[in-house]
Amino acid sequence: MKSFDLQSQTKHVVEVNWADRWQIYKRLQELHIPCWCATNQPLTVEIANTAAAIQLWSVMRQFKASRQELIYSLKECLNYRPRHL
Repeated sequence: MKSFDLQSQTKHVVEVNWADRWQIYKRLQELHIPCWCATNQPLTVEIANTAAAIQLWSVMRQFKASRQELIYSLKECLNYRPRHL
């Protein structure tokens, strides 16, 4: 992600595949994360807090990770057992 200053320090240009850009934009809108995506322009996302940053990371991962990586991650989550102190 490339940061730039428009009106605040929380706006970022997100480098994504142009074919996936609108799907990512729509998903971020569903999550109520402010973002902008004009024709032939990069996706810009406003990150206001840690939760928004994690949600952006998660959405991006869904589009950039291979199927095998996503399967491995899901299996790791399903096998997770917290250690008792």
